[in-house]
Amino acid sequence: MPAFLNPAEAEMWVGVGLLIFLAIVIFGAKAPKKVTAALDAKAASIQADLDEAARIREEATRLLEQLKAERAQAERQAKEMLEAAHAEARRLEADAKAKLEESLTRRRALAERKIATAEAQAAAEVKAAAAELAAQATEALLVQRLAGAKSDPLVDAAIGQLATKLQ
Repeated sequence: MPAFLNPAEAEMWVGVGLLIFLAIVIFGAKAPKKVTAALDAKAASIQADLDEAARIREEATRLLEQLKAERAQAERQAKEMLEAAHAEARRLEADAKAKLEESLTRRRALAERKIATAEAQAAAEVKAAAAELAAQATEALLVQRLAGAKSDPLVDAAIGQLATKLQ
């Protein structure tokens, strides 16, 4: 056996160490490239994710601003609609009051006309009843006078004057 293969000799161990060192250098030179390539790929992936997250955040911020603007516009519209509804309610209330006043005025005038008509009718009925009563009283008085006197003194006097006037 050669001396450099004898495990008791230091040269053998130096050779083994040299072979291990060379293996590490050969494989080690390829490994950092692979590790570097893997790390670069991972960094690129992370950077792409960060870029995507920044884009999404920017889009979300834009959407938030747009929604805030839409909300403000909707609140303005709601306020305007509420003010318009209040104005319409006040207008309708005024119209209703005017119509109520007009209706009350018409009904009052109608009631006054009915009262005046009823008063006139009652007055006419009272006058008719008074005339009827006067006629009945006059008739009764004349019947009583004619029954008490067999002849009318005026007629007797006229007959008496007739004789003198005819001569």
